[in-house]
Amino acid sequence: MAPEEVKEFLLEKAERYEVPDFIPQDPLSIPHRFTDRRDVEVASFFAASLAWGNRVSILKSLESLMERMDHAPGSFVMDHEESDLKVFEGFVHRTFQEVDAKGFVQALAGLLRTHGSLEQAMMSGWETPEDPACLASALTSFHRAFMAQEGVAPRTQKHVANPAKGSAAKRLNMWLRWMVRPANRGVDLGLWKGISPSVLHIPLDVHTSNVGRKLGLLTRTANDWKAVAELTASLRAIDPVDPVRLDFALFGLGAIEGF
Repeated sequence: MAPEEVKEFLLEKAERYEVPDFIPQDPLSIPHRFTDRRDVEVASFFAASLAWGNRVSILKSLESLMERMDHAPGSFVMDHEESDLKVFEGFVHRTFQEVDAKGFVQALAGLLRTHGSLEQAMMSGWETPEDPACLASALTSFHRAFMAQEGVAPRTQKHVANPAKGSAAKRLNMWLRWMVRPANRGVDLGLWKGISPSVLHIPLDVHTSNVGRKLGLLTRTANDWKAVAELTASLRAIDPVDPVRLDFALFGLGAIEGF
């Protein structure tokens, strides 16, 4: 396809797939249940962090977590005492285990007490919020701040990506997409107003990367941060205001249409 054809093709697919119909089967359904800002921030972080593997398994694990936190994740995180963490005994989602769940609660509590919101915790490491090139360092700063909180085991670092080590940071980029992109389509949450959708990066996975390569938008073969930056730059050339809305197009083409 010629570049203009690729643009029209992807914009049409994004329009088709950015719809609320898929939400009940998606981890995004978990934060959609809540209206309190702190509940949404905490639930969405857990939902994005556990979003790998079979979707049925993901949703089952997230349901278990929400139940263990009395379906009030924000209050649980902020008000918990050490003895309350026993509710996570026996929790396992793939390699995310009881110790990681406890560490997440303690880290999120620390970040919220320091910054007031997870949005501010993220933005505190963002040198120039309007510059897309600063996103990688912001995510690395968030990773380091998260891991520096009391009660977080070293093993938990694999569940909070660090682009400085080359990670594509799919789940953190997905979390940012959920929190930053406008909610006017009924899909993403649009809770964070301090970060522009224009600086977001693609949540790179096997579907988005393969479709990106087939369309000539990505040449790098490894699915790492350099690939994220390359594909996002291609998407930004198509839609500089909201490049990551094309995530819906790439994912839909790969996962649903088998493009």
